[in-house]
Amino acid sequence: MYANLNTGAIGVRADLEQQVHLAAKYGFKGCDIDLAAAERFGIPQTVELFAANNLRMGGFGLPVEYRKDEATFKSGIRELPRWAGIAEELGCHRCTTWVLPGSDENSFDEQFRLLRGRFRDCALIFRDHGIRLGLEFIGPKTLRDQFKHEFIYTLGGMLELAEAIGTGNVGLLLDAWHWYTSGGDTEQLRRLTNDHIVYVHINDAPAGIDRDQQVDNVRALPMETGVIDLPEFLRALDDIDYDGPVTTEPFCAELSKLHADDAVTLVKQSMVRGWDAADVAW
Repeated sequence: MYANLNTGAIGVRADLEQQVHLAAKYGFKGCDIDLAAAERFGIPQTVELFAANNLRMGGFGLPVEYRKDEATFKSGIRELPRWAGIAEELGCHRCTTWVLPGSDENSFDEQFRLLRGRFRDCALIFRDHGIRLGLEFIGPKTLRDQFKHEFIYTLGGMLELAEAIGTGNVGLLLDAWHWYTSGGDTEQLRRLTNDHIVYVHINDAPAGIDRDQQVDNVRALPMETGVIDLPEFLRALDDIDYDGPVTTEPFCAELSKLHADDAVTLVKQSMVRGWDAADVAW
């Protein structure tokens, strides 16, 4: 696994070149890519920019709106072969998206069938371009309780959906926050293999709040409170030889108020503390 930077995930505004330069300056091994930004900058120029800064491309967000009506989905899926071709040309082979843990319209089974079909359509296109799709389960009970019908919110449940999609290139976006708030444990992680995980987020949770009362967009930097056992989380990933990006996503409002360099410095320091406590190589 390698430390990856996504400036948007820490509240820092940066264009493509700025994000790459910040990642390289502070010793990250990779950073995420916005496909539209790369297209504007130029595909060969983007590849050269990453190479010149010795950075890997971490991942990109799914450029299809699958949460709305069928017409909106079909409009997006028509454009996906073009985006997948751009990602392949860039050499970025990991795509991610998050899945709401409930629905007001569909029962569990109805939502499962709907998303299985839509993600299968996406995954088949991606498979032709050597791209894997990572699905993020969303754990907090405070969010699940807002929906009429509960949907998948656990690691095991999302693996079942990935398997049902059946294309062989769908796995997890594994977020330490959602692993914790969903009641996950390290034995769960150690039963995984590298093939199960497409991408990883790390963070911490505010102290003094019961797990089921945690609110999704109120988090903390990795190792800030120790509520989430991040060293054990990272050790488990290291033990199963996970080889992909690990990105901080803290939803910490204070970071967005800082100068970009100061914010990235704090993120780097928090991640290094996690790596050191887990006794894994940076």
